[in-house]
Amino acid sequence: MSMIRTENICKNFGNLQVLKDVSLTVEPKEVVCIIGPSGAGKSTYLRTLNHLEKINNGKIYIEDKLLDHYENGERKFKLPAHERQQALLDVGMVFQRFNLFPHRTVIENVMIAPINVRKVSKEAAHEKAVDLLNRVGLGDKLNVYPAQLSGGQQQRVAIARALAMEPKIMLFDEPTSALDPELVGEVLSVMKKLAEDGMTMVVVTHEMGFAREVADRVIFMADGKIEEEGTPQQIFQQPKSDRLKQFLKSVISA
Repeated sequence: MSMIRTENICKNFGNLQVLKDVSLTVEPKEVVCIIGPSGAGKSTYLRTLNHLEKINNGKIYIEDKLLDHYENGERKFKLPAHERQQALLDVGMVFQRFNLFPHRTVIENVMIAPINVRKVSKEAAHEKAVDLLNRVGLGDKLNVYPAQLSGGQQQRVAIARALAMEPKIMLFDEPTSALDPELVGEVLSVMKKLAEDGMTMVVVTHEMGFAREVADRVIFMADGKIEEEGTPQQIFQQPKSDRLKQFLKSVISA
């Protein structure tokens, strides 16, 4: 059983075609890193997986369950709302911006979704939140507010918050791009530990070192489509397409 499968995903914003026939399968416990220039469609693709963007064409499967099928903007299949919600609860997402509730403490930020969405008891949610915040190295920050944290710490809270929903898949949309350079490492180390623990992950990233070290597979997107894919060794040491060679030259020499 695959965790994510997309077939010929297309997405338009007006006359601009942002995704062009993007087909990708992600297996259980696989870490897939998506790299590419700005405007390649990487973040948009990630957002189609959890319904933050509606597709114009193609099919999206989560754990082999068809969630969406569109042809020329017309929906050809609609999963019942309850089943759709349950499937999407298995997909956690961490964004560039942390989007924490500023008026709630760190532990309250992590507890709120399990209590209100999963209907977990307050006691169980608290216990889980303490465990997760310890895992991301913030066990001493339970009762502080987001404004008292660094950007890297806020992003680690955001990761704990996503994990509190017990997702089977984690999507990361350039999770370090809003951070100062010296704070990037602390977030990447949490993500590496998640990968080691067997979490299925799709990561849009500009961190080539992370992609090289942690990914099972690297996807290179350009101009709305998958230009090339392979192991980190294939992508970084034996790139085939001129577009990928040009991209790597620009980011690695930068």
